[in-house]
Amino acid sequence: MNAVEQPPERAGAPGLQRRLLIAVILGLAVYAAMALWADLDGLSEALRAIPWWAPVVACSLSLANYLVRFPRWQRYLTLTGSEVRGWSSLRIYLAGLSLTVSPGKVGEAMKSWLLRAEDGTPIARSAPIVLAERLTDLLGFLVLIAFTSTAADHAWISGAAFALTASLLVLVGSRGASSTVTRVVARLPLIGSMAGRLDESLDASRRLLSPRELPLATLLATLGWFLECVACWVVARSVLPPGIGAVEGLSLANVTYAFALSAVAGAVVVIAPGGLGVTEGLLTGLLESGYRAAGLASGAIRGTAFSVTLVTRLCTLWFAMAVGLLALRWHQHATRSRRTAQPQDQGQ
Repeated sequence: MNAVEQPPERAGAPGLQRRLLIAVILGLAVYAAMALWADLDGLSEALRAIPWWAPVVACSLSLANYLVRFPRWQRYLTLTGSEVRGWSSLRIYLAGLSLTVSPGKVGEAMKSWLLRAEDGTPIARSAPIVLAERLTDLLGFLVLIAFTSTAADHAWISGAAFALTASLLVLVGSRGASSTVTRVVARLPLIGSMAGRLDESLDASRRLLSPRELPLATLLATLGWFLECVACWVVARSVLPPGIGAVEGLSLANVTYAFALSAVAGAVVVIAPGGLGVTEGLLTGLLESGYRAAGLASGAIRGTAFSVTLVTRLCTLWFAMAVGLLALRWHQHATRSRRTAQPQDQGQ
């Protein structure tokens, strides 16, 4: 059975269920520890204060984020020579979200296996799409931070992200640097045979991240992730008691800065799957100052900030995983139906 005929059940990343179970266990452990830190009684009361419509709006904005960034994925498929289009492309794109909770979101490389099963696109050519998506996502967050930052307290986080992104762009964009890396890998034992595929991947990355492609991809990332910043702002504002007007610390600009900076921090600490622990801790701390300015009782500030963080992450990170799993099942069902229909069509 060749790559194109490989069933979708076997085309995905190995050990999907095990990876998902580990992600859920890690998430529960992180949230349990933070709940104890925030005071369980205060957290329970703060969660009850969040109206039902706020998570609904937040999830809707998260879904809109995926759709806004979908054209970037489709453009990258075109540049890598893949012929996947339409619903198949959308299903594979969304299915990648099922492994969002992985270090650096590298689990989204599962899309490469699904693409290979769909039309035979070599993994070495499609895998750079994940790198290009992550780099332009980082650039999008940095744009949001640049437009909303009012202090230099956490400048080192965005600075580290910018340095990492710029270094990778230089490495990928420079043929000389890429050739040097390929030659070094070719001389190494055990992995030397991978030099050819690495060279193909670097060449594909160079096309995806070229000066011609980078601006639009970054713009789509900026717009898409801004929608999740708005989702966080909606949840953060929904818990304020009636009568409290505009609060500078909880303005859309300030919450956008808090969400974007927390996401970047989680991305920089690549060993944290989906930024677990890092993103939650920083976002909670940044929201606390906003609730302090709103005049909330000191005993309720931490519980309120963490409850907003928890709900926001459920409506962004974990909602993405749920959408990805549904899309993966949808793709598997569609592929099985197509394979079942092919023999009937050939017999007519």
